[in-house]
Amino acid sequence: MDQANVNFGASKITVYGDTSIEELEKAGAFENLQLAPEDAPLPEKEKKSFWESYRKESLSILFIILGYASVLMDGEESGFTIALFAAAIVIGGTSLFITGLKNLSRLDFDMRTLMTIAVIGAAIIGEWGEAAVVVVLFAISEALETYSMDKARASIQSLMDIAPNEALVKRNGQEMTLHVKDIQIGDIMVIKPGQKIAMDGKITQGSSAINQAAITGESLPISKVEGDEVFAGTLNEEGYLEVEVTKTVQDTTLSKIIHLVEEAQAERAPSQHFVDKFARYYTPVIILVALLVALVPPLLLGASWGTWVYQGLAVLVVGCPCALVISTPVAIVTAIGNAAKNGVLIKGGVYLEEMGAIRSIAFDKTGTLTKGTPEMTGYHLVTSNSPDPMSWIAALEYKSQHPLAAAILQRADEKQIDYKQIEVSDFSALTGKGITGKIDRTTYYIGSPSLFKNKAGYDEQIIERIHDWQAQGNTVMLAGTETQLHALIAVRDTIRKESSTIIKQLSELGISNTIMLTGDNQRTANAIGNEIGISQAKAELLPQDKLTFIKSYREQYGSVAMVGDGVNDAPALASSTVGIAMGGAGTDTALETADIALMGDDLNKLPYTVKLSRKALAIIKQNITFSLVVKLAALLLVIPGWLTLWIAIFADMGATLLVTLNGLRLLRVKDN
Repeated sequence: MDQANVNFGASKITVYGDTSIEELEKAGAFENLQLAPEDAPLPEKEKKSFWESYRKESLSILFIILGYASVLMDGEESGFTIALFAAAIVIGGTSLFITGLKNLSRLDFDMRTLMTIAVIGAAIIGEWGEAAVVVVLFAISEALETYSMDKARASIQSLMDIAPNEALVKRNGQEMTLHVKDIQIGDIMVIKPGQKIAMDGKITQGSSAINQAAITGESLPISKVEGDEVFAGTLNEEGYLEVEVTKTVQDTTLSKIIHLVEEAQAERAPSQHFVDKFARYYTPVIILVALLVALVPPLLLGASWGTWVYQGLAVLVVGCPCALVISTPVAIVTAIGNAAKNGVLIKGGVYLEEMGAIRSIAFDKTGTLTKGTPEMTGYHLVTSNSPDPMSWIAALEYKSQHPLAAAILQRADEKQIDYKQIEVSDFSALTGKGITGKIDRTTYYIGSPSLFKNKAGYDEQIIERIHDWQAQGNTVMLAGTETQLHALIAVRDTIRKESSTIIKQLSELGISNTIMLTGDNQRTANAIGNEIGISQAKAELLPQDKLTFIKSYREQYGSVAMVGDGVNDAPALASSTVGIAMGGAGTDTALETADIALMGDDLNKLPYTVKLSRKALAIIKQNITFSLVVKLAALLLVIPGWLTLWIAIFADMGATLLVTLNGLRLLRVKDN
């Protein structure tokens, strides 16, 4: 084995080199590690009683109680009493000592090393009772920490358990139940009402309402018909479906989400980098302070060696940076897991923290603030004596990928124009301006008014009509040849009904600076911006202009989030402080380019994401501050000589428990 990377948040180990599960389990036998390949479930843990789970801790506590009872009866620590305390130390602290001594031999001064030195030192100076209590309290602290992290990790496990492991498949005319690993692309899955879908695919027969909450966080089922995509882990609520498998089990949207969530939980946030760097210097300083406390008063002031060695050991215990080290990761793991369960994919602690500090958000218009399903609202012929140009307009738009093309094709279908049979050659998109193509040796253009300014037919009346339509919130497209304008088309994208509510909610959260970026004209942008309640509308922007705007805005305001569809807005998303993609479910580009993906193509998730990120940032700051204040307060008790091993371990355990429970509060942040 050459290298091993451990992801504590996801409970995964990635090994580089030749080894086996048996060898890895042998290496981790001391911690009773159980391993399984990534695509295989872990062996089910046997349900244990309280006694079985906490036998060592319980026995240690029993021996401590007997030890103190013996002291009360005898009036002092006898050999029998010391034996009881020693038994408590050995039973409860064996794992602590083995790890601590190994670390000490490597000069790796972590919390177990410090605790081992403190316990051994306490025993040497005769403080057997306190040494035993320190061991037990540390063991209880470790158990509580493990429980808390397991609860945070459960969010990933719940995602893994969403999709079934088997599916009913039609293959070679026969129906058979197959494990998902054996299902191939092109197989037909049979999904009955009430069953979960095992693989991503496309419906080939039937229609139904699909509950996609597990993937997208959408609360209401979505109607799906033939040709629509369905995702692994979603629930077929009503109809009988036959679905053609389009992705292997490793490539399903659910698998990608799980993988990205695991990566995100492993990634260190800025605050965690700070804690790690701080702890690297903090631990040696604590050891030095403990030595000075133990040596200086007896050597220079003639004080009691026993008293000040004891104080030095207490400094070691209180100096353990347990609470500080766990303060950030428990909050990050919990928040990212909670977001994933609510249909928001946050791709790392750094983005969680940055989102919490955002005060400005820029939005793409088409497909983000609007539905991206436009309707044709106006059609004006410039040359009434020539044939209706709708046929060649539709033929060109049929080749286009622009969202507004759908409205023109819908009108052509209503007029029963057979535009699909018209042959278009030399078709190309004019970035940010329109499209062009050749039909029967004539070159045609469809695009913005700037394309036709010097062409015949572009007069004052046409300009006035363009302005009127734009003032109503329409996008105006002109169609014609190299020399002649033929027609005006008005198309209006339907505004999402939730857009104005979302902008209002963001304003209530303190994000009053909202900007809409669009390639549309300024009049249309203003009309839509006013209707939604956006604070600024920047129009007539090419993709590179959006990128330039985001860069300049960051220089001016420090940070800005960008919300887009993850495809056309990729450069702007990448340049923003936090890039947020709409419709991450099934959209590979959105999952790859964005820092945060709203899986359900649902803007309602945005205020929730802001609230969760801010709460996480606040809790991380609270945890770090609290951890340092508790340590400082306890260390100050050394000056009058009041610091005891009891106070030290309670301060350390209490701080660790409180920061962990504080981090778990993020599980309560709901998507209202």
